[in-house]
Amino acid sequence: MQVLSQNLQAIPEQDSYDLVVIGAGGAGMSAALYAAIDGAKVLLVESTEHVGGTTAWSAGTTWVPGSHHAAKVNPQDNLAEAKRYLDNAIGERSDPALRQAFLDHGKAAVEQIEAHSELRYRPYPKHPDYISDLGGSTLSGRALEPLPFDGRLLGDLFPLIRPPIPEFTVLGGMMVDRTDINHLLAMTKSLASFKHSARIILRHLKDRLSHSRGTRLVMGNALTARLLYSLSKHDKVTLALNTTVEHIHQNAQVGQTGQAVDRVTLLQNGQRRTVKVRGGVVLASGGFNRNPELRARLLPGIPLDWCPAAPGHTGQAHELAASLGAHYGQGALSNSFWAPVSRRQRPDGSTAVFPHFVMDRAKPGFLTVNQAGERFLNESTSYHLFGLGMQAAHQQSPSIPAYLVCDSAALQRYGVGMVRPGASAGLLKTFLDDGYLTQGATLDELAARLGINAQGLKSSVEKINAYARTGIDPDFGRGSTAYSQNIGDASAGGKNPNLGPLRQGPYYAVKLYPGDIGACTGFATDASARVLGADQQPVAGLYAVGNDQHSIMGGVYTAPGITIGPGLVFAYIATRDALARARA
Repeated sequence: MQVLSQNLQAIPEQDSYDLVVIGAGGAGMSAALYAAIDGAKVLLVESTEHVGGTTAWSAGTTWVPGSHHAAKVNPQDNLAEAKRYLDNAIGERSDPALRQAFLDHGKAAVEQIEAHSELRYRPYPKHPDYISDLGGSTLSGRALEPLPFDGRLLGDLFPLIRPPIPEFTVLGGMMVDRTDINHLLAMTKSLASFKHSARIILRHLKDRLSHSRGTRLVMGNALTARLLYSLSKHDKVTLALNTTVEHIHQNAQVGQTGQAVDRVTLLQNGQRRTVKVRGGVVLASGGFNRNPELRARLLPGIPLDWCPAAPGHTGQAHELAASLGAHYGQGALSNSFWAPVSRRQRPDGSTAVFPHFVMDRAKPGFLTVNQAGERFLNESTSYHLFGLGMQAAHQQSPSIPAYLVCDSAALQRYGVGMVRPGASAGLLKTFLDDGYLTQGATLDELAARLGINAQGLKSSVEKINAYARTGIDPDFGRGSTAYSQNIGDASAGGKNPNLGPLRQGPYYAVKLYPGDIGACTGFATDASARVLGADQQPVAGLYAVGNDQHSIMGGVYTAPGITIGPGLVFAYIATRDALARARA
């Protein structure tokens, strides 16, 4: 693989490629790798200095029903049940034909990339679909996780991996996944946990002698690294970093009516190159979310600084595609996927935006209230529905920001947001001093410091304490589904793994905002990932995958990894179609 960070002139003018991919996130790298596996000449264009996009910051979970891994943990599952679940959850919010294409090709997509690259998956023993009370849902087998990867194998390419969010690491850059976290929390209670923890800590300390961060990569960093390492083995791949596509050109199709994409003009540090494209251009730039105009239209009232996603998805490629007749899909539940986030200014002046996925809000000893001090949603619902719930509730009563409240016992056991479990008094003081964390010796004092209704807060705590005793939340059904129970804590000993009393002062809270974590609305495509024009016919030679493609989930967050999984599968589908064009 040839890497061009500052020397675009290394590409000859009018050089020719079988496939050009715009965006080196998970979907884009997958498309480039599928093409490379097939022997194609590939140009992968990335606007930032890193590869991985938001995938590198994610858990890396890849939702693909029916893979050969599924039978290891759930041999009873099948594609008919997966289809039933998607139909029940999504209905007419997306094109059923695209959902069927995803299901039909998922198994082959996973098998091919594992057989011909360094990408390796494992099924997690229990990883439920998010709407687990719907028919067709399952508790395991569909969600695949990338195996950890030794970043040292990348050599000089290691710095190209987008580093993880610092607040998601420990000990100055050591990545941890859910298995590691469980072992670290139990290292004084279990010999197996002590051995696991000691092994990864010693490895990290050794890494820091020669690297700026740990080289044991997990989750999205592992997925990104495995893709990059695999691409590096193919000498017909060129990776152009710090580069944008300035123009996508069309020309008349020989012997056909209409025009086809046949060239792109690249821009890097003032240098331009126009190259030919034989098979097609794949849009994989990460979505519209950081484009000011598109954001104002599609996500009104949601400031950009609430977005926790990686910086590359500027929507610049969307403007190019729109000029060719591409248009956005319609009918989604929401234009974006969501998560509640908390915000804190770092010492260097940047702002950390922390998504509250599973580690705190659904655990015993927590509740979420609005500015009236009242609960307004099920804290154990999926992060997407939580974010949507905040916005819906705000229409009736001020709920943005909302307040995630816990007592001192819950804080010590689970942490809250960027405050990790077992935080010392000195560390807590740091979070209190900068305003990220608010403390009150009593609920009255906490409410006063937050500026919310004290009586409402006390009443909400009294109710949740009563619900903890019975194990039933009659208001919002917290802990009533397999999904919510999975992100609770059965070891806490309560009647409901998601419910526990708040009774040990002092009390704490962080402010929550609805943060957009990825686009749902993208370009309308057919089942081959070909972008559709105004006449609903394909724009010849133009494809969209990942968050540039209109989500087949229709804005419904059905399961873990439902952006990365379809991104992988439609990368496989698009590449096959594009390379067939190149060879026609």
